This record gives sequence, C-alpha cells and structure tokens, in this order.
Amino acid sequence: MPRVPKGVRASYVVFDTRAGRVLLERQGRRVFRSASVVKILIALDYLERHRASGADRTLLQAMLRASDDGAATEFWRRGGRGEIIERMARRLGLAETAPPPAEKPGFWGYTALSARDVVTMYRHVDGFVLEQLRRATPRGADGFDQTFGIPRVADGAAVKQGWSGFETGARPAAVRAPDLGLGRPVLHTTGMVGDKIVVVLTLWPAGTSFRAASRGITALTGDVLRAA
Repeated sequence: MPRVPKGVRASYVVFDTRAGRVLLERQGRRVFRSASVVKILIALDYLERHRASGADRTLLQAMLRASDDGAATEFWRRGGRGEIIERMARRLGLAETAPPPAEKPGFWGYTALSARDVVTMYRHVDGFVLEQLRRATPRGADGFDQTFGIPRVADGAAVKQGWSGFETGARPAAVRAPDLGLGRPVLHTTGMVGDKIVVVLTLWPAGTSFRAASRGITALTGDVLRAA
C-alpha cells in the first residue's frame, strides 16, 4: 500500500470511470480545506447558471489553467460566496462539502470537501472545464509550481491542483468544525488520468516547505497510481 509521510494527514481515491467503481481508497470521506480545488465548483456553478461572455471565458481560463485567485474571487462574489457551495453540494450530492466558516465568508479556499466529493465533482466535468484542466500551466498565477503530484507521474492528465498555507507563517486564531487544519499547509493534486479520476489530498505539519511537500505528495501519488 502507498506510504503516507510521517506527520501528514492524507486521503486518496482512484475511481475507474469506465467500470464505475473505486479502485483504491484511503479515508475518502475525511474532510480537508479545499484550497484551489474548489475552483472547479466555482466554474461549474457559473457555467450552469450563465452563458459566459468572452471576457468571462478568459477569466475562467485563468482560474482553471493558472489557478488565478483574483478570477476565483470575482466569480465567488458574483455567485453569492458560500451559496455557490450550497447549490453545488445539493446539485451534485456532495456529502462532506460545505461553505467556508461563517466568520470567513470571502475565503473560498476554506471550503470543506473530501476526496470522495472531488471524485463526484470530476464525474460532472467535461467540455470547456475539462479542456482548461488539460491545459494547466506549469506555474500558477501566484508563481507557485503546479507540476507536483499527478503531472509529475502521469502524462496527458487534466489536473486541478491546490495549495494553501505555504506563503506565510500566519496561524488563524481558531479552528472551526469541520476541522480544516487551519494553521497547517495543505497540498492537493486531483485530475483525470486516462479513464481514472485520481484525488490525493494532504495536510502537512506546520512549517513544512512547499518544496518538501511537493516532493512528498509526488512520491505518494506515484505509489497510489501504481497500487491502483
């Protein structure tokens, strides 16, 4: 079985879309804060309710390919912030997905979700959104390297990565239920690899560097794909 680095909280699911079944799973219902993985839900919600203009398609491209936070914040504001998550959780049947804590309504990256829910999200991704995920840029709009995890171990994947808590040492004053691991960095790699949906969510010890976490999640993702 894949080995999780010491001190790391990890969850993973590999789902075969052709067979319609889970191939490999570890704590698939465990809740993590979403970081930028939630941008998939933001995009799906917007496209379900609107016909995107050329300008909005450009914003969506930036949000999905380069993980642009400004674009995500714009769609988050337009969609009613946490109402986006409530709508999509009902629409897709996402069991663990919930809006950010009430005291942080603007923090879309504090959305709660599970690996199982991310699999369900990907089962509804196609067309424009899937095309953008296939064209993910090597670096995010914030300058962070997006090639950890799935892109390092599988060619031709459509991916949405997530990272949070590496930029600063800031530690929020409190952790609200569900436990989002505030004050500790998260690093997630999710995507379509051929006919498989692969989701690896990780929460790292406080102070872990982005480089160390990237190496760790890449090794874990390779193990997960080999085991599946």
